[in-house]
Amino acid sequence: MTYEFDLFVIGAGSGGIATARRAAEYGAKVGIAEFDRLGGTCVNRGCVPKKLMVYASHFPELFSDAEGYGWSPVQSSLDWEKMITTVNNEVTRLNGIYQKMLDNSQVEILSGYGKFVDAHTVVVGERQITADKILIAVGGHPTKPNILGIEHAIVSDDMFNLKEQPKRIVILGGGYIGSEFACIMNGLGTEVTQITRADMILRGFDDDLRQEIQQGMINHGIKIVNKVQLIAIEKDAEGIKVTVRKDGETEDTVVVDVVSLAALGRKPNTQNLGLENTKVKLHDGAVVVDKYSRTDEENIYAVGDCSNNINLTPVAINEGRAFADTVFGGKSRTMSYENVPTAIFTNPEAATVGLTETEAREKYGDAVKIYRSRFRPMYYTLAGKEEKTMMKLVVNQDTDQVVGAQMVGTDAAEIIQGVAIAIKMGATKANFDATVGIHPSSAEEFVTMR
Repeated sequence: MTYEFDLFVIGAGSGGIATARRAAEYGAKVGIAEFDRLGGTCVNRGCVPKKLMVYASHFPELFSDAEGYGWSPVQSSLDWEKMITTVNNEVTRLNGIYQKMLDNSQVEILSGYGKFVDAHTVVVGERQITADKILIAVGGHPTKPNILGIEHAIVSDDMFNLKEQPKRIVILGGGYIGSEFACIMNGLGTEVTQITRADMILRGFDDDLRQEIQQGMINHGIKIVNKVQLIAIEKDAEGIKVTVRKDGETEDTVVVDVVSLAALGRKPNTQNLGLENTKVKLHDGAVVVDKYSRTDEENIYAVGDCSNNINLTPVAINEGRAFADTVFGGKSRTMSYENVPTAIFTNPEAATVGLTETEAREKYGDAVKIYRSRFRPMYYTLAGKEEKTMMKLVVNQDTDQVVGAQMVGTDAAEIIQGVAIAIKMGATKANFDATVGIHPSSAEEFVTMR
C-alpha cells in the first residue's frame, strides 16, 4: 500500500520535533500535527520560561552580595509586566526557530488535533492522512486534584501569564516544579507558603538533598508546611483563604492572592486520540511501549511524557532520535534510562545523577559507602552569608564504582553534568581520586572527598 507519509508525528513538542527532523534527515517524508504553539511544554510552559524566571529571581541576592565586595547598595524594583512580556517574547522567538527548522527539514506541519481513524490513518481537522509509521508525542498536562474550592486555584502553566505579581502566594505540592516556583516567587519578592502532604519536599530524591534544599528554602524566607492532611480553598473579600489541617493539630489559615497547583501531578495527553481504533494499550493513561518505543500496534510508536518513562525533555528527544535512527537510519539503538542526570532549579540549586543512597542500599546492601562534604563556598565569604554547598558520592565498595552523585549549591546543574559523564562511563572512586581538581572551585570537592 502507498502512504502519504513515511512518518506522521502527533505532537510538536521537543520529542516530536526532534524525531521528525531526524527521520527527515534519513530521507523520510514526514508530517507533524500540532494544535498549539510549537515546542510543547518545555518551550512554552516549562523549562525555558521557568529558567528565565529563575535568572530574574536571583538578581536581588546578587545586588546584596555585591556590597560585600565593595559595591555601593543598589536600589531596584521589579517591573513584573516587563519581565513576563520579555519572557513570553523569547518563547515566541523560539517558536519561530522551530518553525524554520521544520521548514528547512521539509517536514509538513498540520495545525490541529491528530486523531486515529485506524492504525495507518489520522485525521487532522478536515484532512485525513495516511502514514506508514505514526509516532505519538503528545506530552502531558497538569492535573487538578479533588480539593474543596479547587476552582479558585491555577495550575503551573498559568504562572507565566499572571498580569500582576502576587504579593502572597500558596504553592500546593512538594515536587520539583512546586519547589522551583516557590523559590522563583520568593526571589522576586512575593511572600511564599509551600504546602505538601509529605514529611518533606521532593519525595523520590536523595534524603540528604531533600533536607538541604528544604532548610535552604526556609533560610531564604519560604514558609514550608509539611504533613498536611486536609486542604480547603475559599475565596472572599480578603483574598483566597487556604485552610490546612495537620495530624493532631488545629486548623491554620493562610490568606493569599494566588494559589498555584504547581506540583500535584501531571497526566499524559492521551484522551480523545482515537486509540480505541488501534491496538495501542494504555496503563494509567500512559502509552505502553517496548524498549524501541513501539506500541502493541507494530507501526505505531510513542515517546516523551505520554509514555511516562522519565518525564524530562532530553529523554523525550533521545527516545525520538533513537526511534528514528532505528526505523529510518538502519542504526538500531535504544534509550538507556540508567544514570540520567537531572537538576532542580530551586534556591539553593540541586542536581543528581545515578542512585540515591536509599536506592543504592536496597541494591548493594552493606557494600555501599557514602562520601559527603558540606562547606561554605568562597564566593559567600565576602558576601557575609552562611550559604552552604553539599556534595555526596555513593560508592559500591565491592567494585569501587561510583553509582550516584548528589549536589546542592551554586552551579549544581553545571557541575553534575560533567560528573554524569564519568558515572555513565563506570568511573570508580579511584578514578575520581586520581583526577586533579580545579582550584579554587566548588567542583574540586568531588575529586578530593575522603
